[in-house]
Amino acid sequence: MGELTEYYATLPDEVRKTFDGIRRRVIELVPDAVEGRSYGMPALLYRGKGLLSTMQTRTHLAIYPFSGTVVASIADRLADYSVSKGAIRFSVDHPIPPDVLDDVILSRVGELDDKSS
Repeated sequence: MGELTEYYATLPDEVRKTFDGIRRRVIELVPDAVEGRSYGMPALLYRGKGLLSTMQTRTHLAIYPFSGTVVASIADRLADYSVSKGAIRFSVDHPIPPDVLDDVILSRVGELDDKSS
């Protein structure tokens, strides 16, 4: 089991299902992504760098794409969500729209590809 799988096992069913759907989408779009840790968080890594982490707090769920640039690039599409420099907050009942999630994932991959060139 990887870091993310172990973390998901500690979560309530509805949160685990939500996060697992995000994880599966990342793997569909980025088959080379692997489980690991980035900035102390269980995450999916690409080229050894943080691609995306999903975390539950007391008040919300969040994705962390490890890039303020990526979050800023889609922030205007998330008027109904709480967004900070490095996180997009949501809930089981108000998930991130699939097209926005795809853009976050692919934008982060693009950043990491550019940095490794």
